Amino acid sequence: MSAVAAKHEELKSLGVQVLSCSTDSRFVHKIWQEEELSKMVPGGVPFPMLSDGGGKIGQVYGIYDDAAGVDIRGRFLIDPDGVIQAMEVVSPPVGRNITELIRQVKAFQHTRKTGEVMPSGWQPGKPTLKPGVK
Repeated sequence: MSAVAAKHEELKSLGVQVLSCSTDSRFVHKIWQEEELSKMVPGGVPFPMLSDGGGKIGQVYGIYDDAAGVDIRGRFLIDPDGVIQAMEVVSPPVGRNITELIRQVKAFQHTRKTGEVMPSGWQPGKPTLKPGVK
């Protein structure tokens, strides 16, 4: 979460709205923000931290662990139409890659704008694939 917070301005400049969500209560989020996150991110996390107390959001997205009663670490790229375009779910000891998240955002935005297809590892300005039969 601290890596996403550190790149929040860049994400905002791309038109991305960042939300975080966990099964912790809003009170736990407040304490965590004040006592832990503010040490990792100057001023704390600059985006909303949502409480999924009953795990309903996690269940909808398929990341709720019934046995543990928690949401598993995951991230979802949801387009302006509300369609999930990408998701990543990892076990708690391993964090996600913010650089890859930003690359994917740029790739999905480019394909939405142009209809072109991005090859693996595509970066802005690099060649794309043009769909269609020749």
